[in-house]
Amino acid sequence: MPAHRIRIDVSTCYLDEQSKPDEDHYAFAYTITIRNEGRVAARLLTRHWLITDANGRVKEVRGEGVLGEQPYLMPGHGFRYSSGAVLETPVGAMQGSYRMLGDDGAHFDAPIAAFTLAMPGLLH
Repeated sequence: MPAHRIRIDVSTCYLDEQSKPDEDHYAFAYTITIRNEGRVAARLLTRHWLITDANGRVKEVRGEGVLGEQPYLMPGHGFRYSSGAVLETPVGAMQGSYRMLGDDGAHFDAPIAAFTLAMPGLLH
């Protein structure tokens, strides 16, 4: 088992009640599950997101922690949170990374693979 291994799973949901398609306002929720599958405990320090809409516009988001927290993950433990994004198009994508600090003093990035945000019925 590697010293540093963070697994990230994502689920998404279109928020119909918060979206206004006639105003190019499409709201999405996403739930992130972060799991420490390594040997060393680690703290999530910062987040970095690239949010791309269907027109190719990219919004970059950087910040401390997630939802005001910097979760500390012991080996075998996880942390789950939900957040949201608003796009001007009914389809888009997000990807990014979390900057982590292991108890061994090592800084490392936990990549977040690209995932799709899509209004239901648009993609097959």
